[in-house]
Amino acid sequence: MSSELNTQTLLFVTGRLAESSLREVVRAISDQLGFKYNIVVPGIQVAALLHVDLLLKRLEVPEKTDRVILPGWVQGNIDQLQAKFNLPFERGPKDLRDLPEYFGLEKRRAAELSKWSIEIIAEINHATRQSVQAVVTEAQSLISDGADLIDIGCVPGESSSIVGELVTALRAEDIRVSIDSFDRHEVDAAVNAGAELILSGNSSNIDWVGRTGAEVVLIPDSPQDLESLDRSIQQLCGQCEFRIDPILEPIGMGFTSSLQRYILSRQRYPDLPIMMGTGNVTELADSDSGGINMLLAAVCQDLQIHSILTTQVINWCRTSVREFNAARRMVQYAEDNGTIPKHISNQLLMLRDARPREYSAESLEQLSAALTDSSFRIFAEQHGLHLMNRNGHWQGDDSFEIFAEGLAANPDVDASHAFYLGYEMARAEICRLLGKKYDQDEPIQWGVAGTSPGSRRVHHESDDPESETPS
Repeated sequence: MSSELNTQTLLFVTGRLAESSLREVVRAISDQLGFKYNIVVPGIQVAALLHVDLLLKRLEVPEKTDRVILPGWVQGNIDQLQAKFNLPFERGPKDLRDLPEYFGLEKRRAAELSKWSIEIIAEINHATRQSVQAVVTEAQSLISDGADLIDIGCVPGESSSIVGELVTALRAEDIRVSIDSFDRHEVDAAVNAGAELILSGNSSNIDWVGRTGAEVVLIPDSPQDLESLDRSIQQLCGQCEFRIDPILEPIGMGFTSSLQRYILSRQRYPDLPIMMGTGNVTELADSDSGGINMLLAAVCQDLQIHSILTTQVINWCRTSVREFNAARRMVQYAEDNGTIPKHISNQLLMLRDARPREYSAESLEQLSAALTDSSFRIFAEQHGLHLMNRNGHWQGDDSFEIFAEGLAANPDVDASHAFYLGYEMARAEICRLLGKKYDQDEPIQWGVAGTSPGSRRVHHESDDPESETPS
């Protein structure tokens, strides 16, 4: 925003329903930035229905106005307004509660999250029991989510004859491949078909695994036996490329001690590449995996662990690759910029939003009192759910009770509109319980877990065209 803002007079345009809320927000911004302001309502209830053609006919601009801020929903060519009034016009945010960010009071510059230093190896569990096409399809999905290399997970105690075919099919799609097996026939077939990494090597196969020509992940004979890892390192030095994995253990089974072994291994071998298998923690704890992946990414970044092996087997880990892809970029940004990874991305804020926006109880009462049409407005606030139209304002904690009260006061509501109301009330209740932003008819933002389908706004022939949900 211009440094001359404190000398300017701004004109804000809105609809009647949002006028009181807008005054509340703009007053606070003006107190901080020092500009003067006016607010006008050009004879329409809902700001979302404003159009340049209507404004050309109805808008009156006070004298000594320097800039005009329109709602973000305004349609049409605003150059026509600038030409008529000889003033700069601009579209503000679609939601008036975003005005503080629009004026630079809360918004930070978007973080550059294109860099990362931790490779993601995504395992397809029991791949040898699936069809070739199923493995290729899953691999393509994992690559799309951020994986850099696909691990063919074999079944211990079995020796599959299709490993070579699986690797060949993946390499035909230009997908990098590793093989997760201690069976020599499976490993040889995979490497001959183009696998570049073998998981894993220890004293049980060290006599042949280093001669395959592929890179090897060396692990200790047992997680607590780092000396066995040291011996394998010495044996393979100069024979082939390798990285080490001291083995991350599950919570309750030596988790913290295993972290200490990663620290010790980095101290012993400052130049060796290290890999961490994250599934022992994400898959084996009753917890959503997003926060766990963020913490493990931070550990990897600090210890210069430049590859991880992850799985997506249990349901709460179904987006682990996407989560770690976001996490590795955030921790890289934090390290590069000497900052904490806060307010730089909402990709891992899947259950709760950073800053839930709320209307005050006073503004909701004013909005309810101003409604003159039958269309319902729904709000999800920390102090309760709200359903309102010209026939009443129903609020409380129980969405079923509110829904029933609203329908009882509106007996003409048809089945399709009642279905729409039930759907929106359910979404509103979910957002309130989780602490997420709720905007009627707009998708809920779920970070890397994905968003709900787009707007499902329902129109009814009996509805007043000016009765849509206010912006």
